[in-house]
Amino acid sequence: MTTSVHQRIADELGVAERQVRAAVDLLDGGATVPFIARYRKEATGMLDDAQLRALEERLRYLRELDERRAAVLESIRSQGKLDEALEAQIMAADSKARLEDIYLPYKPKRRTRAQIAREAGLEPLADQLLADPTLDPRATAAGFVAEDRGVADPTAALDGARAILVERFAEDADLIGSLREQMWTRGRLVARVRDGQEQAGAKFADYFDFSEPYTKLPSHRILAMFRGEKEGMLDLTLDPEEAPVEEGGPVGPTRYETEIAARFDVADQGRPADRWLSDTVRWAWRTRILIHLAADLRMRLWQAAEEEAVRVFAANLRDLLLAAPAGTRPTMGLDPGLRTGVKVAVVDATGKVVATETIYPHEPRRQWDQSVDTLARLARVHGVELVAIGNGTASRETDKLAVDLIRLHPDLNLTKVMVSEAGASVYSASAYASQELPGLDVSLRGAVSIARRLQDPLAELVKIDPRSIGVGQYQHDLAENKLSRSLDAVVEDCVNAVGVDVNTASAPLLTRVSGISAGLAENIVLHRDANGPFRSRRALKDVPRLGPKAFEQCAGFLRIPGGDDPLDASSVHPEAYPVVRRILASTGGELSGLIGKSTLLKALRPTDFVDDTFGLPTVTDIIGELEKPGRDPRPAFRTAAFADGVEKISDLTPGMLLEGVVTNVAAFGAFVDVGVHQDGLVHVSAMSKTFVKDPRDVVKPGDVVRVKVLDVDVPRKRISLTLRLDDEADARPQRGDGGAGRAAGGGSGGGGRGDRGDADRRTSRGGQPRQGRGGSGTAAPTGAMADALRRAGLDKGLGGR
Repeated sequence: MTTSVHQRIADELGVAERQVRAAVDLLDGGATVPFIARYRKEATGMLDDAQLRALEERLRYLRELDERRAAVLESIRSQGKLDEALEAQIMAADSKARLEDIYLPYKPKRRTRAQIAREAGLEPLADQLLADPTLDPRATAAGFVAEDRGVADPTAALDGARAILVERFAEDADLIGSLREQMWTRGRLVARVRDGQEQAGAKFADYFDFSEPYTKLPSHRILAMFRGEKEGMLDLTLDPEEAPVEEGGPVGPTRYETEIAARFDVADQGRPADRWLSDTVRWAWRTRILIHLAADLRMRLWQAAEEEAVRVFAANLRDLLLAAPAGTRPTMGLDPGLRTGVKVAVVDATGKVVATETIYPHEPRRQWDQSVDTLARLARVHGVELVAIGNGTASRETDKLAVDLIRLHPDLNLTKVMVSEAGASVYSASAYASQELPGLDVSLRGAVSIARRLQDPLAELVKIDPRSIGVGQYQHDLAENKLSRSLDAVVEDCVNAVGVDVNTASAPLLTRVSGISAGLAENIVLHRDANGPFRSRRALKDVPRLGPKAFEQCAGFLRIPGGDDPLDASSVHPEAYPVVRRILASTGGELSGLIGKSTLLKALRPTDFVDDTFGLPTVTDIIGELEKPGRDPRPAFRTAAFADGVEKISDLTPGMLLEGVVTNVAAFGAFVDVGVHQDGLVHVSAMSKTFVKDPRDVVKPGDVVRVKVLDVDVPRKRISLTLRLDDEADARPQRGDGGAGRAAGGGSGGGGRGDRGDADRRTSRGGQPRQGRGGSGTAAPTGAMADALRRAGLDKGLGGR
């Protein structure tokens, strides 16, 4: 690691080099980002988790760049072509693209026409004509004719000389770098429908005749067009100019050809070789450089779109994981189904399964009254407070069942909540589910998961591969490593931000705690099962393979409520307990008389307790934690109050004011559940009176919001909503958002429940696809999400694959 790398990251993050150096040293020493952000603030100068994640990602890139730089230097050195100037140029390369541009002339390649021409002795001819355009090309070339070397005549000699110059022009690193940036700022992506694919590719209709500058393309459009090309419906062209040249317009060298010519002092001054050299420049641009740059910019577009899609997925996943937990309340989970019945699971306040059942209220058995009676009996016997309903097939009908249950048995005081099922089938069939619920049929495990998701979304969702939780857009098209790395970081940050009760946490949840591997998590659970609950954090050291380093990393994030030491239930790290003891000594009281005493704690001066080990940031955090020990950063649980009498889409009328829950946020807007089994779309242009660049700046999944109905299209199951409650009904949101969405979210890549990684898909409430558990067939998604997907070219594979 060189100082230049540290300084470069520091400049990019806008922090001091010493902060970066300290963070890198900690990361290299095995510390995790959550640990560094929480417990090493003095060392890093208070870098937060977002800065540390950016630092970590940038460090990975720059180290990969250094590895590639070393390989390039070794390759050129082995060829005997490395001089001081070239080495300095390579050492100064600040990106992989720049490094590859420099390496291109030296990169081992198959024999090219230029190499063959050099072997035939034609490089002097190329040099002479480039250096002295007053020479006559054919006359000069005549002196290089040599049939024994394959140069039959002057024409062949000139062709060879041209091949040499074309390669020279195309491998000039500074020129290529400049042309690439110009093409990026001036060019545009052009999409056309392939001949005869108008009907088959109808879902890509927005891109049948489309063009937009590279710099203005939002990620969801880029990915949609690339998907259309991959499916054989669209032809994409990377045009280097802002607009096409009109027929009959001026014909001459392009600005790119002009720059190439200027770089090599080629100019048409009427000299004998000028025409030949100008043609060589044009040939180099059209046959080599343009093709090369188009490939580079295609990759650049893809990487930028992929990065944004990963960011959206990660942001939505964070919101879902940090959604408000209902808490320790007995809950009944209903996994809806028609022919196969509704699977019922009751879990107690701790999430333990206490009862399961399968009821058949729907077609074909229609045991409605019997089903209500069964649910009422289970609720009464087990003191159920909440009913969690999965949002999959038959969720609408099952929700009506819950409505009847609540209406006929008001004494039960039940509250029903619709819960996302995304990824539930992945959990049900997993090895961990078999281990966790060994005596339970696979079909019933989903109902257990649905109930537990309501109690504690974070604790339950960590059991599922993040990619199977459908809150991303285009995740099937993204690089698996990059997506997994980002999502794993989100899960790790969320788990450690909330903290984990070590005496109740599952192995998958413990695995996400700083410093705990999968094997170590299993050891903690086994030790807990064999020896009973942990009474102190110190007892964690008795767990096999939990050494000093692991203890340092994990101890502060593990909670032991009701243990021997009240501090073990807080986020105060054991290494900082001496600070608390000093605080107690200064107040002359007991710990029980200090915790939660805001007036007393606010009167303390943190600087009085700073020493050589613990600085002001840590002491300030400790005092804040003592004020509210073990506080949960997640919001308080609340449910939307759906309007009475509004149960299906036909009940909606423009102008209605409703309360709903945000189910998903995409680049073009947000989807809101208003209780009619079909999410409505709040387009980004209907979110605020002011311009909204990112819908997540306004709402997040799980938010309870007030909306107004603007428009209802019952046949197509489309609901248009607005957050601006003074908007007039039937006033469609403006679509001129410069890329946030086209039509009703068209041009976007989903970003909702419709683009998830479940292998077996069914149709969720309102037509949203979801994973299945019994093979009930596959239905095409409908409604606002489906319309958005269709316009973006994303509905294929989400229904009717």
